[in-house]
Amino acid sequence: MHAVSPRQLDVFVTIAIAGSVRAAAERLFLSQPAASMALAELERQIGAPLFDRERGRLRLNDRGRDLLPLARELIERHAEFARRAQGGTAELVGEIGVGASNTVGNYLVGDLLGPFAEASPGVSLRLGVANTARIAQGVLDHDFDVGCVEGPVTHPALESRPWRDDRLVVCARPGHPLASHGRLRREDFAGERWVLRERGSATRALTERALAELPEGRTVLELDQSEAIKQAVIAGLGIACLPAVAVADAVQTGRLAILPTPFLDLKRTLSLLVHRQRYRGAVLEAFLATIVAAKKP
Repeated sequence: MHAVSPRQLDVFVTIAIAGSVRAAAERLFLSQPAASMALAELERQIGAPLFDRERGRLRLNDRGRDLLPLARELIERHAEFARRAQGGTAELVGEIGVGASNTVGNYLVGDLLGPFAEASPGVSLRLGVANTARIAQGVLDHDFDVGCVEGPVTHPALESRPWRDDRLVVCARPGHPLASHGRLRREDFAGERWVLRERGSATRALTERALAELPEGRTVLELDQSEAIKQAVIAGLGIACLPAVAVADAVQTGRLAILPTPFLDLKRTLSLLVHRQRYRGAVLEAFLATIVAAKKP
């Protein structure tokens, strides 16, 4: 097999991220025929396809998934060689794909990405937002370089490290009968109508653990966004267990009331996920270091 060129690797990795030759060509400032030719030549040299073709989109096959981490490592090592050849003073350049669960992606994205974006303007940041289960799978599939999730994730291929503490609160519209109680007890929640997050969400998992400690109620809605649940509670459709950061604005403006529940443990830790096989070059190490430094008092 002839030597694989950096351009071929760039095209392969970018198609894996973007999902099509056209999108990859635009990102790499290549013509579409040039990108197609680079991929075709790479697959010819390997002697096997790297993607399955499905209705105009390219999806990594088993061979492609196996080679993607190595291809990314080679690209990053090439860039690191050039940076060190200049005495290590050159600006960091590259791309970081970050997957964030809904609470982080919708309410804490500035804390997560802001310090690094300011310190390393030459690095492009790509953010994907989904529930914890999907973000963990995205890190496993190398769709994301780093994941930031709300719940515990235990998988032998993933390294998990704590980022910051978080907590949920039980909330209701201000006119709800429970909002006027001076001191709530577990039995006060009997028969309550609950609006829940979808299954696979870390918020849902913690809510279910809390509900197991309360008298039986009933689920009236399941929604996949905290913001949608918040609006449902404001409309009086039920009560909910939501991240405190997600309801802070509505509480401040009097549209929601927090129900005191000292008998429930609603604390959790937000965590960073990195694939154990992911090469940690200068860009990724700088990103992780910036997050760690930013959380220190």
